[in-house]
Amino acid sequence: MNVYADHAATTKISNSAKVAMIENMDLYFGNPSSLHTQGQLAKEQLNKARETVAKAIGAKPREIFFTSGGSEADNQAILSAAYAGKKKGKNHIITTTVEHHAVLHTMARLAKDGFEITYLPVDQDGWLNPQLVEDAIRKETALVSVMYANNEIGTLLPVKEIGTICKQKKVPFHTDAVQAVAHVPVNVEDIGCDYLALSGHKFHGPRGVGALYVKMGARIDNLIEGGAQERGKRAGTENVPAIMGMSVALAEAVDSLDDNMAKTQALRDYLIKGLSTIEHSRLNGSGAERVPGTVNFCFEGIEGESLLLLLDAKGIAASSGSACTSGSLDPSHVLLAIGLPHEVAHGSLRLSIGEENTYEEMDYIIENVKEVVAYLRSISPIWESLKNGDKPYIIQ
Repeated sequence: MNVYADHAATTKISNSAKVAMIENMDLYFGNPSSLHTQGQLAKEQLNKARETVAKAIGAKPREIFFTSGGSEADNQAILSAAYAGKKKGKNHIITTTVEHHAVLHTMARLAKDGFEITYLPVDQDGWLNPQLVEDAIRKETALVSVMYANNEIGTLLPVKEIGTICKQKKVPFHTDAVQAVAHVPVNVEDIGCDYLALSGHKFHGPRGVGALYVKMGARIDNLIEGGAQERGKRAGTENVPAIMGMSVALAEAVDSLDDNMAKTQALRDYLIKGLSTIEHSRLNGSGAERVPGTVNFCFEGIEGESLLLLLDAKGIAASSGSACTSGSLDPSHVLLAIGLPHEVAHGSLRLSIGEENTYEEMDYIIENVKEVVAYLRSISPIWESLKNGDKPYIIQ
């Protein structure tokens, strides 16, 4: 059996999205910036997609800018707000220790440029206390950037409360919602954010396309120069087929959101129940509200990389963390941030499922994870030391 359980990394493109992309390649192949009929037909498709994406998150079409994905959207939002603040003498930014690297690496870039970055801590479940945000804001604060849903353990952060605080303090607020859009209800007006990033391949759209929501009146600067596309804010001929594919996939996901959430959460809880019977294991983020499909476990006494490879040999596609860092031997920065020691964080497994998965597949995952964990522990000198009492168990 082959089981795909890495939806947080990417999803299979939907049939509807594929049909929309092919239709656009065949019928609307013109350049949307061209004045001739074929170009204007393509522009109509682009406008249609912008309206669809805006409706899905409660925005206005003029507030949607198409990008190459979530990372570009995060970069553009953060850099725009930061340098707008710098012109006003504000060089302080607030974020968290558990952000995606698209945010953390941008913060590191800004730190080199003289910005002071405050990294707020999270609790053992990856949840951020909004009071910490309020306490950290000062007159020099140019931006608050807090993700909507964590990409590794699935924790939903209190973005609505943070949005309210930022509005009261008159500080711009950016949220990376790549793991939230189309998986939980997302409405920019409810959140009160100034910027929101999303990515098409996280909800059965194509890769290489995403969007940035920019609230009317918020600052938006160019990352890419060269043309007047996206109202002069993102140069380069728009990838209309990919944009249309993303918009169709998003509309489809939002229309089925309640059913998909219920089904995925039921599968998730079933999977958690089965894996929790493995001794000295830990479900990360268990005490917080989470996205429906993400399950992150640590198993003491093993290495996550070995677990992944052996599961892959059995046809199970999973991850040891975010897709952007899964090639690294370093433990997850998220797991370290929630207080796990290195030796435990190394033994992590992220299983992210979707509505198309089945209970039969969950049984197959449970059976094989148990088998592989038992095998790896049987050949592990660390596990032998734990069993013999030479070292105390960290996960009880």
